[in-house]
Amino acid sequence: MENFIDFEKLGELISTRNYRELRVKLAEMNEVNIALFIEELPVEKATVAFRTLPKGLAADVFANLSSDTQEYIIGSINDQELAVIVEDLFVDDAVDMLEELPASVVKRVLKNATPDTRALINQFLQYPENSAGSIMTAEFTDLRRNMTVEDAIKHIRRTGEDRETVYTCYVIDDRRILDGVVTVKDLLLSEDDCSIENIMNTNFVSVTTLEDREEVAKLFAKYDLLSIPVVDHEGRLVGIVTVDDAVDVMEQEATEDFEKMAAMIPSEKPYLKTGVFVLAKNRIMWLLVLMISGMITGSILGKYEAAFAAMPMLVTFIPMLTDTGGNAGSQSSTLVIRGMAVSEISTKDLVAVMWKELRVSMLVGIALSAVNFVRLVITYPGNELIALTVALSLFATVVIAKTIGGALPIIAKLFKADPAIMAAPLITTIVDAFSLIIYFSVAEKLLHL
Repeated sequence: MENFIDFEKLGELISTRNYRELRVKLAEMNEVNIALFIEELPVEKATVAFRTLPKGLAADVFANLSSDTQEYIIGSINDQELAVIVEDLFVDDAVDMLEELPASVVKRVLKNATPDTRALINQFLQYPENSAGSIMTAEFTDLRRNMTVEDAIKHIRRTGEDRETVYTCYVIDDRRILDGVVTVKDLLLSEDDCSIENIMNTNFVSVTTLEDREEVAKLFAKYDLLSIPVVDHEGRLVGIVTVDDAVDVMEQEATEDFEKMAAMIPSEKPYLKTGVFVLAKNRIMWLLVLMISGMITGSILGKYEAAFAAMPMLVTFIPMLTDTGGNAGSQSSTLVIRGMAVSEISTKDLVAVMWKELRVSMLVGIALSAVNFVRLVITYPGNELIALTVALSLFATVVIAKTIGGALPIIAKLFKADPAIMAAPLITTIVDAFSLIIYFSVAEKLLHL
């Protein structure tokens, strides 16, 4: 078990050109940790370290490297070394790599692949970017229903080394139609002469090649799966999606939603590897939209200029009202977006969500308004009507903010938009306008402005 890895010591082995000991040390490490070590090296030393890896380990390490490091290594090794890596990579890892590399590098990679591997990779590259077909792998274990358990185990031993997973096997017929699934546990606990047909599970979960990858990832969480078979429109087994790919999808989708909720266009590269101009471009569009929509607030203030000119004290409570409304709306929208992300809430729950948020907002609004009323009466004695104006406005603002915050993400989904865009910045801008209209309308009525 690797409790501590001395990357500095490994770096010294490269500096002193002690490649034999470096090879021994790296061979004892996990491929993920080796990739982390290589990523920390200057690009020249990264290639040297990669070249020292044993043949069987190199492809596993390569799959865990960033696209930039992969590109540099590809440019630094010869065609024979590249061919070995391409053939040892699982197809889904190869496809992920090619999707990130420049066209000239992709051309060289495909050139050094065998015809069968090249055809398979090209087939995978043709699937839509966010589909199950784009993240599946073709390295799975298939069985026939007329096999015995003994035959199946021999088949797994013979072919399992090149498979991404052997724990779950897939039973297909002569036309490659998926008939059922069987686990290695089922095989080990059954008699050798037992037929696969008698122990396979025909009640299985599968997806089509065009299924959205985010929906596929949700199935892993829902059914606690290690892999999901992928079939074409005729029900023929063409690949599987494994849990490690599903975790990658969940991470990517969570990052994308997080960036949208912060009013940014999602970036595919890590923060430190994304250029300043790209980061600015990803942020400026939403900032422009929010800035322009924020002008509505200014126009509302202009409309009620006479009101706060007559009673300047009213202006001092505007930040509290708008901030509280924005925070209240953000709470609701965040919870609903999260609920939709984990399939707890769907579009058909719109009325139920609005009804629940309405009740919650009334309770919260009463509590906040009561506290504010008491505070203002104590702070500004003799101005009970102003205190009442602020309290009523705050109550109405919280009710509207939470109702809008809960409803907008679902409405966005109904119109095929990403619910994450209806997050804090946009909700705050909308609620600010409503809170000001409510505030000055109540003030005009109660204070006769």
